[in-house]
Amino acid sequence: MSDNQVSVPASELMKTVEQIFVANGAAQSVAAGIADSLVSADLEGVSSHGVMLVPMYVERVRAGSVSLSAEPIVVEDYGGLVVMSAEHTLGQVSARVAVELASTRAREHGVAVVAVRHAFHFGAAAYWVRKFAEAGMVGFALSNTRPLMPAPGGAERVVGNNPMAIGFPSRVGEPLVVDMAMSATAMGKIRLAEAKGDSIPTGWATNAEGAPTTSATDAIAGMLLPAAGPKGFGLAVAVDLLCGALSGGSVGAEVQPLYGRPEVPYDCAHAFIAIDACRVGAGTGIATTVSAFADAIRDSRKAPGINVIYAPGDLERARRTQGQAHCSLPTSLADELQALARHAALPSDL
Repeated sequence: MSDNQVSVPASELMKTVEQIFVANGAAQSVAAGIADSLVSADLEGVSSHGVMLVPMYVERVRAGSVSLSAEPIVVEDYGGLVVMSAEHTLGQVSARVAVELASTRAREHGVAVVAVRHAFHFGAAAYWVRKFAEAGMVGFALSNTRPLMPAPGGAERVVGNNPMAIGFPSRVGEPLVVDMAMSATAMGKIRLAEAKGDSIPTGWATNAEGAPTTSATDAIAGMLLPAAGPKGFGLAVAVDLLCGALSGGSVGAEVQPLYGRPEVPYDCAHAFIAIDACRVGAGTGIATTVSAFADAIRDSRKAPGINVIYAPGDLERARRTQGQAHCSLPTSLADELQALARHAALPSDL
């Protein structure tokens, strides 16, 4: 553990985050769900979607652009296709409702889509597709974001890095999960690098003029680069439309910045797709096939110097296991969380 990092028991971190949201007006069950989503990401080493988001979430709640009391509402219902308004509540709240509704409708129709407008950041997409997989569903969770990436050859942000996760139920162990944004990396990782004073790898981002940069500060003011060039850019456009156009919500530049103007609603859009994988194969489902394919990936021939091959989702699961229920946080972030706790007159010793 480096001097600027601190190891925090996950249970203590969970309790602190939950209490912070309760103190800011969330119901206990809502606060517990938010805390579980964020701490789970830290346990898996996906810190860009972990508790580093708490100060920003709280700032937006206090500024009024995020509601802790609003409830999502269904605005269009076609059976296997539902359009929902999140009413600018926290993304973890609307995502939970959407996942449960999509799963219920998929059991009725085989496949279901819930598109969500007027939404907010929902944490790591992998968290939600695991919920689908645990219910026997192949699940998709997608979101658009404010524009962060230029078109190939461009020097202007035109599309977000728009994450997508897919989860498959497995016969043995946990679901097989694919989770990726369409940029070479997440903006959250660049913000973490800036907080630590680290540079970033070439190929992650450009500066404001469109020139490649290794400065995290310049990258935040600049643009993310798409993964795999035009392929990542094209997928980002497709996700943007699946979320924004399908829900009747924001697309492209209509999505507002997540940081900087906490009083302005983020207004992103989500899409959740559930496929009832238990009903195919004469009712045997796909879990056995998924498990066998994952094992084939793990057991495939290794390149020189490689000791372990991971199937999708294995690395995050390994981090969770190896972390022994502790999360590694930047000291500055632990201090921020303690300040939020003190502001709410809560005991905390992270």
